[in-house]
Amino acid sequence: MTVLWSMELSLFSNLDEEVTGLDHLIQKLIEFRDQRNWKQFHNPKDLVISLVLEAGELLELFQWKSSEQAVLEKRDDIEEEMADVLMYLLLLSNELGIDLEQAVIDKIAKNVKKYPESKSYGSSKKYTDL
Repeated sequence: MTVLWSMELSLFSNLDEEVTGLDHLIQKLIEFRDQRNWKQFHNPKDLVISLVLEAGELLELFQWKSSEQAVLEKRDDIEEEMADVLMYLLLLSNELGIDLEQAVIDKIAKNVKKYPESKSYGSSKKYTDL
């Protein structure tokens, strides 16, 4: 499998070397998708459905186990499912023109206001219950 993956990665050798982070991953995903003519299937609704299905597969790895047991027994599978979830999220963000890095920064800023450290430190309560 490693040899096949290495061969697949060589397909991305012409990517812009200046692109890093999430943009680099999106660029790789788009090239992979376009080489297979799959864009026709990647509308927002179907990308969200696929994202949720993959998240469900991730969730299933933890079903009926403690967190520790799931991680110990299924670490490789967890890693793969996490990658699947992220890939669909990146494709969705690209399709909708959403800058995920900025969206995360904005959401953290909102959460700082909703969950002030003085009220939320060590608490699992929702902001409306603080």
